[in-house]
Amino acid sequence: MPRKTNKSNVVAYPGKKAPRPAEKTTESGVPRQDDPRVMALDLPPGTLSPAMQAYFKKCEEKLGFVPNVLLAYAFDNAKLEAFAAFYNDLMLAPSGLSKLEREMIAVAVSSQNRCYYCLTAHGQAVRQYSNDPKLGEHMVMNYRVARLSKRQRAMLDFSVKLTNEPWAVEEEDRAALRKAGFSDRDIWDIAAVVGFFNMSNRVASATDMRPNPVYHGMSR
Repeated sequence: MPRKTNKSNVVAYPGKKAPRPAEKTTESGVPRQDDPRVMALDLPPGTLSPAMQAYFKKCEEKLGFVPNVLLAYAFDNAKLEAFAAFYNDLMLAPSGLSKLEREMIAVAVSSQNRCYYCLTAHGQAVRQYSNDPKLGEHMVMNYRVARLSKRQRAMLDFSVKLTNEPWAVEEEDRAALRKAGFSDRDIWDIAAVVGFFNMSNRVASATDMRPNPVYHGMSR
């Protein structure tokens, strides 16, 4: 069962010391620490199921850390399992959309919502899957400046419209996606990823969720 460390929302595990934030120095030479918070809400960690304990262990083995979004949901195992299952199905399961395309949607949506957590975490994923740090920065700042294929541009234009003006989406928008080569199942997947990240952005912003500092230096 995870436990909270003192004076922060960092979650530790039995037999493992809580991570120490990296020390840095300000311009005046005064040492400071990276923000160790997971989020602004003080929610005590719940009891994780064996499946979620194994999932956290797998994250540590593959990534070297547990993403803070999972730690934020760890106060309620049922909510954590639902979030992880939906995320893994949308972003990692077989789809007509590549993993890179799904991450590009995540960043384009998060850019519209100015979600610090998701721009940091999924901007890194775009850099990783594309092997192009510049593309990751373009996506975070403004996807329209990136050198995109017609397929990618149509996908992101639709995703941004669905984020900003969902009531304005009409058959001509779906037709534009079909013309770009997307099947009706692909259009469903685009819409589902857009919907998921609009929800996730709002939860992250409402709770002041903070990304793991390690994301900033990855895949550059």
